[in-house]
Amino acid sequence: MSELTIVVLRIGFVIALWVFVVVVLLVLRSDLFGTTVVTRGTKPDPRREQRPSIDPAAAAALRTDPAVTATNLVVTAGPLRGTTLSLGATPVLIGRAPECTLVLDDDYASNRHARIFERDGDWFVEDLGSTNGTLLSGRRIEGTVPFKSGARIKIGRTEIELRRGPR
Repeated sequence: MSELTIVVLRIGFVIALWVFVVVVLLVLRSDLFGTTVVTRGTKPDPRREQRPSIDPAAAAALRTDPAVTATNLVVTAGPLRGTTLSLGATPVLIGRAPECTLVLDDDYASNRHARIFERDGDWFVEDLGSTNGTLLSGRRIEGTVPFKSGARIKIGRTEIELRRGPR
């Protein structure tokens, strides 16, 4: 080997060693300081007010008996199994970020992973561009799709079911 090759290998090794040290320090920093706690206020989030376009044919196919309405989201699998969220007019944001309505401690969930919202008496789930995707009844979704009663969405290890009840 030439002397130039040995010098280049030495410099490359030193750079790789420093990159490793910096990564270790960043991991230690995140472990020591943890997640920032965000207080939830009543001030509306303007990003939540955006209403995505929905396929009218899909919405018409979702129509159900007007005597019942969705009332709960139930976590049926995963670390939060048994958790129940009552649904209202406010969309439910799901992800790892502290400002989410349902905070998942899952490496396969994005910070803002998915959103569940009601429009005209029907419920919809929207994937918010997550890295690992959102599965609805075993199929990966893109954008906004109808979320029927009894259907399950899967985000990482967590499964969430929409349950309906009397008005």
